[in-house]
Amino acid sequence: MLTTWKTVLALRPDRSISAGSVPALCDAIRRGADLRIYTEFIHNEHIDPTSTNPELVLEVSEFAATYLIEGQWVAGIMTLRQPISLPDGFGPRPSMSFFMYNQDGQQAIARPFLDGGPVTAQPGPAPLDDWSAYPKYHQYDNWDAGTNAPSHNFVYDFEAYRFNVRDDWQEVLSHRADGSVISGSIDDLADAFTQGAELKIGIRGLCADLSEAETAVPDHEVFIQAGPGYYYTKQKLFIAGSHPLVRVRPAIPMRYVSRGWDFGWLMPRTDGHLAQLLYDPYTLKPFRRQGRFAMRWFVR
Repeated sequence: MLTTWKTVLALRPDRSISAGSVPALCDAIRRGADLRIYTEFIHNEHIDPTSTNPELVLEVSEFAATYLIEGQWVAGIMTLRQPISLPDGFGPRPSMSFFMYNQDGQQAIARPFLDGGPVTAQPGPAPLDDWSAYPKYHQYDNWDAGTNAPSHNFVYDFEAYRFNVRDDWQEVLSHRADGSVISGSIDDLADAFTQGAELKIGIRGLCADLSEAETAVPDHEVFIQAGPGYYYTKQKLFIAGSHPLVRVRPAIPMRYVSRGWDFGWLMPRTDGHLAQLLYDPYTLKPFRRQGRFAMRWFVR
């Protein structure tokens, strides 16, 4: 079967590299590549330890928002996942499951609940959960338990990890935060757009405001696909509406921490302006930000 996807990095259960390389993954994400990660697990080890089913389960998940930190570290985030209780249905509480995977196999989960359930605690550190029935699950920390947006960082010892990329985006425009062109042209972007091409944007420094005060902000670029696009032909101004994404405090490795993340939508323009409609995960109340950012625009 023909496929446009290829494995550029594979890890063993101990997360040592079995094939491919980290530079190959970083180079692909830098070019705007899409990311899907393959893992393997045993049902009664990972899903239900009381089950007698020792079946091997294969999983592939889409990581629609990708991060490149300091040009050398990749993380991806699932942006559309609703918790599933295999093999029967959905999890007990409706929420988003913002799973985040790092290039070394470190994982994280942030879960803003959508059901309006009770809030019983304030944001902050919390005791670790009891994973004694899941010996392959190693929880590192626990944030904001009892709030509407708990999160934690962990590793699950999957039987295999494969970082698969679809590396067929074409960069057609790169500009500075003031809109001045570095390479490519708005004409090339507009021509591809009017022919029905898909759109993707790389935004440099998007999550700097999530960093702690007086802490150096790592160089970072966030990639997300866009849906609608609008071209003002006289002004030669292109505007897009992004798919939903999760913003996370940039670091190596990428981790969730209390008040270090949010989620929402972006409206980038080719003059460097970026409008953000974001949601506070603890209250689900929207707020707005805007600023100017260097961006790269890709088409497919």
